[in-house]
Amino acid sequence: MWEFTGTAIINLFVFTLLIAYLSPLAYMFVTALKEKEQFSDAASPLYPARHVEFEYEGKSYPVLKVPTDAGVRELAIVVRKRTYAEFVDPANPEAGLIHWEGNWRELENIYIPNATFDNFTKLWNAAKFPMTVKNTLIVAAISEVGVLLASIAVAYGFSRFRIPGGKWLFLLLIATILIPESITLVPTYFVYVRIFEWNGTWYPLIAPYFFGNAIYIFLLRQNFKSIPRDLDEAAMLDGAGPLRILFSIILPQSIPAVATVALLHFFYTWNELRQASLYLGIAPKLRTAAFNVQAYQTLDFTPEVLQAGALLVMIVPVLVLFIFQRFFMQDMVVTGMEK
Repeated sequence: MWEFTGTAIINLFVFTLLIAYLSPLAYMFVTALKEKEQFSDAASPLYPARHVEFEYEGKSYPVLKVPTDAGVRELAIVVRKRTYAEFVDPANPEAGLIHWEGNWRELENIYIPNATFDNFTKLWNAAKFPMTVKNTLIVAAISEVGVLLASIAVAYGFSRFRIPGGKWLFLLLIATILIPESITLVPTYFVYVRIFEWNGTWYPLIAPYFFGNAIYIFLLRQNFKSIPRDLDEAAMLDGAGPLRILFSIILPQSIPAVATVALLHFFYTWNELRQASLYLGIAPKLRTAAFNVQAYQTLDFTPEVLQAGALLVMIVPVLVLFIFQRFFMQDMVVTGMEK
């Protein structure tokens, strides 16, 4: 009994967390499908919807729920006055206008579901999304190669070679994780813009990753250290050198870790905004997707519906990769010898 109760409580807690995390995504999705007019209607439902309208004498009029002596009827309001209104019955428009005394502003509107994908079309064209996505993928791909090559090389050195002062160097490397990016922002900007003249190029977004990343180096180093050295010694007896050991033993055993680093870096590059806005502001054709959507929302008046659509479009690739990430991570805890 107690075991069943404990399991039920855990499941309820997990389900609550799931709802809490998915609610913003659901709100974004629903909002992205709404029309702009729905935001100005305080009585509109949460789901995408529009007023039910009836065309009378060449014009469209909203249909309201009107209390009458015969009960509540669905009538289209044609004439609106302070103390009365005149309606037409959509089922019998030939009967003419129906006079009604009262405050028509308090009447309930009638809505029908109405999802639209026009917001995505507007965003796709106005924010030049195809071009910026291509730019983002190029930056991500090049920096991905650099960060993997550098991080794997440094992590391999820290995990397999006896370097004088290696422990202190590794601690110093890890300590750089604690340094906020805002502290190094001005010095790096001075170096990239004043010395290298890289303003308006992709170089500031790519070049730093060819020197590795402290977090990625730490993750790879810990994974490499979990691989028994017996494999290295056996390979050396067969005449394998350090590079052969790296490519034939270490990396095949560390595919989940390398894939995780690659995914994490792609997530970061896809959503990176600060560096892109700092160096690509003068180069509209080189802007990344995140920066261009942000610039579009800032420079042009963008209704909430377009903002939600932008967020939804931006998060789709990350969600797809996040779903498949578990396939790379499922064997992360298995060591090289156990494999």
